[in-house]
Amino acid sequence: MLKVKSVHTYYGNIHALKGVSLHVKAGEMVALIGANGAGKSTLVNTICGLNRAQKGTIEFQGQAIEGLSPEDIVQRGVALVPEGRQIFSTLSVEANLEMGGFIHRRNSRQLRDDMARMLERFPILRERSTQLAGTLSGGEQQMLAISRALMSRPQLLVLDEPSMGLAPLVIKEIFKIIQELRKEGRTILLIEQNARAALQIADRGYVLETGKVVLQGEGAMLLEHREVQRAYFGKGARQIVDA
Repeated sequence: MLKVKSVHTYYGNIHALKGVSLHVKAGEMVALIGANGAGKSTLVNTICGLNRAQKGTIEFQGQAIEGLSPEDIVQRGVALVPEGRQIFSTLSVEANLEMGGFIHRRNSRQLRDDMARMLERFPILRERSTQLAGTLSGGEQQMLAISRALMSRPQLLVLDEPSMGLAPLVIKEIFKIIQELRKEGRTILLIEQNARAALQIADRGYVLETGKVVLQGEGAMLLEHREVQRAYFGKGARQIVDA
């Protein structure tokens, strides 16, 4: 479904991505892990059209998408749940969901049906549907960000650091939601600093360091890899998501 090949991205003179290649098959959950500054969010933003790749190709469903606008990429079927959630804090929960379904705005019935499904999936959002999004808790805002992305009916859901800034119990709930989406057959690219949590639920994973992919393989294999354990788990690391 998604094929990234030899992508280079720069921020001015800073060479942020150095020939990154990865792929995501339909129905897979693929994890991308790495420390802060490894280039994870740069890669996400490049895939989603927020950054431009200076070299390399990005294909979605066999069609080149590098160089397209973010809106065009959403219309092709890629939805991003951004790092830090980035909800519209001064709008209501319902208005945020409507913004997520903007590309389907001409089909009001579909928009209403999709919103009803999101509020059914996340009952806490239904209770707070008229509440300003900025007054929600961190976990509720993350649920809203996920449901807003789902409103576009994506073929590929990209989750950028969904556990960031959340308490351990809330993280467990968010990963439960991600697992439920996976069981529905959704295709997911999961970007996470919490390597253990991500690899426990991923089919495959990639390890990014200083803008390069240094390891790749099945999630279970990477969990047991000595270098991954040394670099990302460390002594006394906690398990947040049940295996």
